[in-house]
Amino acid sequence: MSAARASTGVPGPVVRAERPGALTTVQDLGRTGHAHLGVPRSGALDLPAHRLANRLVGNPPEAATLETTVSGAALRVRTPVTAAVTGAPCAVRVGGRPAPWGAPVRLPAGTVLDVGPAAGGLRSYIAFAGGVAAEPVLGSRSADLLSGLGPPPLAAGDELPLGTPHGPPAPVDAVPCPGPPAELVLPVLPGPRHDWFAPDALRSLACARYAVSPASNRIGLRTDGPPLRRSRAGELPSEGMVLGAVQVPPDGRPVVFLADHPVTGGYPVIGVVPEDRLWAAAQAPPGTPLRFVPVSR
Repeated sequence: MSAARASTGVPGPVVRAERPGALTTVQDLGRTGHAHLGVPRSGALDLPAHRLANRLVGNPPEAATLETTVSGAALRVRTPVTAAVTGAPCAVRVGGRPAPWGAPVRLPAGTVLDVGPAAGGLRSYIAFAGGVAAEPVLGSRSADLLSGLGPPPLAAGDELPLGTPHGPPAPVDAVPCPGPPAELVLPVLPGPRHDWFAPDALRSLACARYAVSPASNRIGLRTDGPPLRRSRAGELPSEGMVLGAVQVPPDGRPVVFLADHPVTGGYPVIGVVPEDRLWAAAQAPPGTPLRFVPVSR
């Protein structure tokens, strides 16, 4: 039975899902070095928010957090622990009382930490001192929705163990962090298959106005907007895909690959979004205006 489904049966630090939310998953920095085995990296979609949450509670960056989607989550702690919520702005309550977002909060034993729906953006990150100690798979505790590796999404009543705290919480009242984008602007490095498109395709990509599609998920950010014209018919033999690849399926509308993307694909890739700019894509709700900006290497 998965660590996200079973009670630990011991009086150690544990959090219990009272309200799991629409989609709450365990995430860390991901499982690197396994693409040749067909295993994507996965990990937190908004890595800066994940790292910040860990820093606020005294964890190292690789500690596992909980990534909520849209509707937040409510979690009861068995023992006293420090927590922090970052990412999408939201209301935070501890034992029914308002608590700060973006700052470390001490939770007494038995208290419910209620992370409300996102007031902007999509995904909030909940860090607990010591990190979520779900069983690692291939060196990572991340839940991968495409491959099914890692703990399953949180369900009501699930209990997750916590690790041993690493250090004291950050001595801050609040920290600056970027807000969700009103307009998503993604730089795109051209290639490797831009020659499969009409000569004006990159210019069309830059001039067109797209919007984030409701069909987007942790695998890829899909777009609504004008299709890109191809100069070659047919499809490629399946080839390697990287994080941030802008793949163009037969309907001509670009898809930006995110953390749970497949590691191979047969649709041409017109460009690649640099990894350090993908955090904004993680926080762009459906309907967010989107522009692609071609850049040189």
